Amino acid sequence: MSRTTPPPRRRAGALLSAGVLAATALGTGGLMQGTAAAADFACEVGYSANDWGSGFTANLTITNTGSTATSGWTLAYAYAGNQSLAQGWNGSWSQSGRNVTVRDTGWNGTIAPGASVSTGGNFTYSGTNAAPTAFSVNGIACGDDGGPGPDPGDPPGDRVDNPYEDAGVYVNPDWSANAAAEPGGSAIADEPTAVWLDRRAAITGGSAGNSTGLREHLDQALVQAEEHENFVFQVVVYNLPGRDCAALASNGELGPDDIDIYKDEFIDPIADILGDPAYADLRIVTIIEIDSLPNLITNVSPRETFTEQCDEMLANGNYQEGVSYALDQLGAIPNVYNYIDAGHYGWIGWDDNLVASAELFHETATTGGASVDDVAGFIVNTANYGPSVEPYYSIDDAVGGTPVRESDWVDWNRYVDNQSFALGFREELVSQGFNDEIGMLIDTSRNGWGGSGRPTGPGPQTDVNAYVEGSRVDGRFQTGNWCNQSGAGLGERPTASPVANIDAYAWIKPPGESDGSSEEIPNDEGKGFDGMCDPAYEGNPRNNFNMSGALPDAPLSGHWFSAQFQELLDNAYPPL
Repeated sequence: MSRTTPPPRRRAGALLSAGVLAATALGTGGLMQGTAAAADFACEVGYSANDWGSGFTANLTITNTGSTATSGWTLAYAYAGNQSLAQGWNGSWSQSGRNVTVRDTGWNGTIAPGASVSTGGNFTYSGTNAAPTAFSVNGIACGDDGGPGPDPGDPPGDRVDNPYEDAGVYVNPDWSANAAAEPGGSAIADEPTAVWLDRRAAITGGSAGNSTGLREHLDQALVQAEEHENFVFQVVVYNLPGRDCAALASNGELGPDDIDIYKDEFIDPIADILGDPAYADLRIVTIIEIDSLPNLITNVSPRETFTEQCDEMLANGNYQEGVSYALDQLGAIPNVYNYIDAGHYGWIGWDDNLVASAELFHETATTGGASVDDVAGFIVNTANYGPSVEPYYSIDDAVGGTPVRESDWVDWNRYVDNQSFALGFREELVSQGFNDEIGMLIDTSRNGWGGSGRPTGPGPQTDVNAYVEGSRVDGRFQTGNWCNQSGAGLGERPTASPVANIDAYAWIKPPGESDGSSEEIPNDEGKGFDGMCDPAYEGNPRNNFNMSGALPDAPLSGHWFSAQFQELLDNAYPPL
């Protein structure tokens, strides 16, 4: 079933099979090719190498075999080995993992029909030095004759109900390289994870934790997409003014009143890049502003859990205005699928929180130019640790006539896991006016809770607390604990359509990237220190004054945390 959307855009050109960093398919896939107007631009790429054993010079010639001149060009290809770029000329060269991108320098940006340009670079390597097998220019694959491939039937770029269905998903080469460098990390280094845009500098790249910019990621996605009929690119949009008013570790670069900067210097540049016709065949999934709107329900006066920062963001309206603007601008791009962050069951699962949150989300999605048609769905458990499914007890269980809702752990919540919460919240969202085609995502990157301490069956029936404590796989002290949780493991691997109305299990938080530092670390990223990331912290009203459960010696949020990565591997469930 298709959602109500603008007409689909199609990109001219053909995407041909290539051997590169493998994108993971969440369903069946095959050759993905374009249709009309492919002959307007087509290309051939000649490649040769002068090899001296430990290094080589790569010489490349791009020939325009079509009928339209280029007004600028971006060449993308990949090596199969450990070839490493040293320098390049006659182009702006960059490399991310095995993927190489070369952009014109301005003076050589025009390639007339029948004309060619040449570029080259020096590389080092060890082992074998196989030549690359496929090239693309401006997202269009270059074949032997540069011509279009056959029309497979349904044109790529058509809007679909579930973007993950029968699609490959982008493997972030920055994260993949970090994972592969860890002992045992190669077992998961080819899993797809999201790209995080958590400050303006992340759009262009080059900063710590964001070495690759958005456009370069998308160029690499086009190369990975060549082996799939459909292809998903996941990106987190996360830089609201006064961001994350209840958690200092993930505070951002923008002040509470910087809504115009957010629009003009963050959302608009992202929309410009995502709307580039070169990327029109990708299914671009945007995760919109995690941990924002739910704070306006649970962490404002007169609740005990309030913070002054959340009161300020409720009063100035900039969370709602920012999210509405992002939905409007990004939702206008036909191949973008917006998923709004909806917290998790340990936050929104209580009756008074759930209904109020759904009302707030609908209000936000129908103001400032946005509409419910700009919303493909919602995501729960983003960068969090709650299990997708508690296998050994449910909210309907009772012990000695006492329902599990009365247990200390559940504490009158309506849900005990993220999947039941996602489906229940979806029903409430639809009842508030969202389209009944919306789908839900669950971030399963760190919610596996495996290892020797994982229960193997229901707990004892002596009383309701013993039953729940013995049954639950969630190993945290409290469901409000969110920072670098000790004992956590990798969760379900990314999967499309695990159950009805769940579009995918997805790894949105890249495993091994810290939630926040264990102690204050001066930085220029706008990130503060939150006690919930300190292992010795004894809690606050938002986690009922439980210990934080955080790992020690953690770096700033978004930075690589090797000790956490190793623990996630060890405790993975399903096991690796």
